[in-house]
Amino acid sequence: MFILGNLISAIARVLDIVLNIYMWIIIIRALISWVNPDPYNPIVQFLYRVTEPVLSPIRRLIPTYTTGIDFSPIIVFLIIMFLQSFLVSTLMQIAVRLH
Repeated sequence: MFILGNLISAIARVLDIVLNIYMWIIIIRALISWVNPDPYNPIVQFLYRVTEPVLSPIRRLIPTYTTGIDFSPIIVFLIIMFLQSFLVSTLMQIAVRLH
């Protein structure tokens, strides 16, 4: 059973790292959107390609035309924080119990 516990612990750690990296990508995308970025820049294209599939469904739920402010990065940020607090912590607790 300790092997399964180690596997779940490793998955939880990797998931936590991936969520942290994605959170920073969202932050960088939000900061870059305050300036007029070059849409042909490969870094800007990468940021848009990686974040747009997550941000666009939230934009459909909360349109920006009413407030003029795009709240989708903040909502994704909160979802990531929830996943880190709930999912990663739960996986780590399961891993500890399996040791």
